[in-house]
Amino acid sequence: MEDLTPKQIVEELDKYIVGQDKAKRAVAIALRNRHRRQLLREEMRDEVIPKNILMIGPTGVGKTEIARRLAQIANAPFIKVEATKFTEVGYVGRDVDSMVRDLVQLAVRMVENEKIAEVQDQARELVIERILDIMQPMPKPEKERRPSKELAAAYEIVGQIFGSPKPPQVEQPEPEPETVHEDTDRRVRIREKLRRQLVEGVLDDQRIEIEVEEAGAPFLQVFTPQGMEEMGMDMQSMLGPMMPRRRKMRAVTVKEAKDILMQEEAQRLLDHDQTVRDAIERTEQSGIIFVDELDKIAGREKAGESGPQVSREGVQRDILPIIEGSTVITKYGPVRTNHILFVAAGAFHVSKPSDLIPELQGRLPIRVELDSLNAGDFERILTEPKNALVKQYTELLATEGVQIEFTEDGVIEIAGIAEEVNSQMENIGARRLHTILERLLEEVSFSAPDLSSEHIVVDGAYVREKLEGIVKDEDLSRYIL
Repeated sequence: MEDLTPKQIVEELDKYIVGQDKAKRAVAIALRNRHRRQLLREEMRDEVIPKNILMIGPTGVGKTEIARRLAQIANAPFIKVEATKFTEVGYVGRDVDSMVRDLVQLAVRMVENEKIAEVQDQARELVIERILDIMQPMPKPEKERRPSKELAAAYEIVGQIFGSPKPPQVEQPEPEPETVHEDTDRRVRIREKLRRQLVEGVLDDQRIEIEVEEAGAPFLQVFTPQGMEEMGMDMQSMLGPMMPRRRKMRAVTVKEAKDILMQEEAQRLLDHDQTVRDAIERTEQSGIIFVDELDKIAGREKAGESGPQVSREGVQRDILPIIEGSTVITKYGPVRTNHILFVAAGAFHVSKPSDLIPELQGRLPIRVELDSLNAGDFERILTEPKNALVKQYTELLATEGVQIEFTEDGVIEIAGIAEEVNSQMENIGARRLHTILERLLEEVSFSAPDLSSEHIVVDGAYVREKLEGIVKDEDLSRYIL
């Protein structure tokens, strides 16, 4: 992130999202401001709060995708929540603090995966050693058996009272040194040969028995004043030796054993306390929470009204302290939300941003209006992004040996139909393209295994033949497209 200027961030977003330049500029500046804040002196750094963003626009125009891709660029913990899932205390729904708990949980997984990648080579060596110990164990050194200290002390007390002799010393017969040396050399040679074969994957299909730990910490559901929440409890660390880890034997291939043991060894090499500290810091300094459907809780209670809007303002007031900056208690420890970036979004067809409570409006200072999509935008969405739908369908069907080619007039026809259907019915933006393409290629997708090596051209005529009847029949179109 440090190396990316706002212009470069917009260029990265352009690879996946068509248009919406104003929204891209707003989020690029917000992301760059985070880097600038880290360069300030400490006393000033804590005073600079993030400029949260409110995106206004219909569904399917790219609001969520912009925030999600932004988090990928920044390698930041990111979650999407829907404001309608939260309710004022006393109503059915989730506690607003759960969005922060979910975010820190995600951050822990992110940091853990990064640290596992760092110790991968070391863990791989340990795994090879464990498998070698199963396939060709080394001889254990013979130890002279002696009574334990406790037993020796007991013998001494009894001897002082009753005059008993000292505990007998059990001598072990010593093996011939030459025999031991020859056996050890032979095993070392075999282990080296097996080691090369394990590294090269020659033995991947061979079956062995390994000892593995059973599934870890149980999860309990607890009832808090805010509602029902899932809480993980690490019983092992709480009870320690009183509750030893349960292990069991499993017969697996060598390849499966490598994967299973790799996870175990990598986990042992990690400093879990440091992982949690790093995750909390990343959550506090880089976390992004996308709050969707904010317009659904916009509205003020009016005298004499009741019904679904009864808790709208209450939900806003519950969300407010999270956005303003507060401390949320999680199972990993307290997390401060002062510098988490909040990106809120909503269509605001019925309500408007001014219907939000004034305090919440003040915490969303950057307002960006996203444009509705037209046929020209749909054409670009179908072909330009790295994950364009036309590229996806072409590669999916190529796995069955079917070559499918979308011509320029075919793409124009698909985009025109998407715009027409959106104008006649509910405008669901670019999501309409998924519906139309699925319907258009339904027969090809169904018969693809039998059409191997065939070349299918999707041009304007092909699109009209498959979809014209449905588009003209408004009732049929309403249910199919």
